[in-house]
Amino acid sequence: MMQTGEIQREQWSSRLAFLYSIGAAAIGLGTLWRFPYVAGANGGGAFVILYIFFVLAICVPLMIAEMALGKRGHGSAVTSIDSAITAAGASRGWRIVGALSLLIPFFGLSYYSIVAGWAIDYSIASVAFGFAGFDAEQSRSMFGALAASPIRGGLLQLAFIMATAAVVGLGVRRGIETVSRIKMIALFVILIGLVIYNAVTMGLGPSAKFLLEPDFAALGAEGVLTALGQALFSTAIGVGVLITYSAYLPAKSSLPQSSMALAGGVIIVALLTGFAIFPAVLAYGLAPAEGPNLIFVTLPIVFGKMAGGQIIAILFFGLIALGAFTTAVGMLEPVVAWLREKTGWGRAPIAAMAGFAIWLVGLPSLLSFSILSDFHPLAFAGIENKTAFDLLDFTIANLLLPANALFLAIFVGWICRGLIGEPETGLRPVALNPWRFIIRFVAPIAIVGLGAQFLM
Repeated sequence: MMQTGEIQREQWSSRLAFLYSIGAAAIGLGTLWRFPYVAGANGGGAFVILYIFFVLAICVPLMIAEMALGKRGHGSAVTSIDSAITAAGASRGWRIVGALSLLIPFFGLSYYSIVAGWAIDYSIASVAFGFAGFDAEQSRSMFGALAASPIRGGLLQLAFIMATAAVVGLGVRRGIETVSRIKMIALFVILIGLVIYNAVTMGLGPSAKFLLEPDFAALGAEGVLTALGQALFSTAIGVGVLITYSAYLPAKSSLPQSSMALAGGVIIVALLTGFAIFPAVLAYGLAPAEGPNLIFVTLPIVFGKMAGGQIIAILFFGLIALGAFTTAVGMLEPVVAWLREKTGWGRAPIAAMAGFAIWLVGLPSLLSFSILSDFHPLAFAGIENKTAFDLLDFTIANLLLPANALFLAIFVGWICRGLIGEPETGLRPVALNPWRFIIRFVAPIAIVGLGAQFLM
């Protein structure tokens, strides 16, 4: 069994490698798939402005807190939290932070990989026929057939998870760094290319008005809290990846600079994604507030109508699949890091076994779209409209993620207040007190407000 700190034998090759690795882990379906439809459903510009504010004002301080725990603990999320508990003389009950930082990525990846499998299937379909001539009925039928096929969906899900395990099994430098570098370069090249294409063929005026011109009357209280939830979701707060990745940092790395760079990257990609999607949606008279179906039902109709639509579809769905892949790598790594400490086994077999276990756990969610579509696990408790997939998605995204973010804020801000300071965070004295104020008061109040909204 490895002892605390042994995981630190691996390190990022450079600070830049750490930045594009955490960027690749954070920027996935939460930004490329979820951001466009929640922005569309909440009025556009006002939502985007609040989202950017929350990323900078709430998420950056939380990112610094998580990174400081990992950099200090030099281990998995569980080990780093245990180390801080011991040093602070705190109650062992705070081990819940480490436990959630392990359970959230494990169970999250079990259903996240289903949507990633859909993205792979649509990438293949884009190459095969490019959605030529698709109408609304054909598009809905295609997505319905994919979601309802347990064999097809299960094989896509398994292939995605095991490919993720293969990269994690190669290690920090050979695996995670390499694929993250490729993803971040491809991400910006494809997104910028799509935006330029839209600017030339359709213009960006209506999209700029929709995304950047605020109409706060169209937002509402629920939209405000949704913006905060999206900020937490898209910056990987509470998932364990920031703690785990920061364990591989050299001692002199700057956490404030890294956090701001990650926040800036997330915001830029979110805006580029909006300008890559909404010009076509608005130009063809489709609804920006389409919801989760925006990517898999609405856009194929658009791609089938536009000039060069097949190429655009290949690039777009390939981007979604690649974005999901590196986020999945970031979700699997906390699990593998902890299992390595517990067993002392090598990366490759641990990653393979963990990946297969995640696939098995995800089968009920996969089958929720077919043979288990009428199975509602909590029907006895009055929750009759949620399948296994819906229930897991709701529990992870709306309950456990905000709860762990809240626990992290309280743990770092109050329990470890004498333990996490200038040496651990890299914050200068002039910034340290404002950071502590946000961690101790602002972030917990905001997160409690988010949780109260979803529980109402």
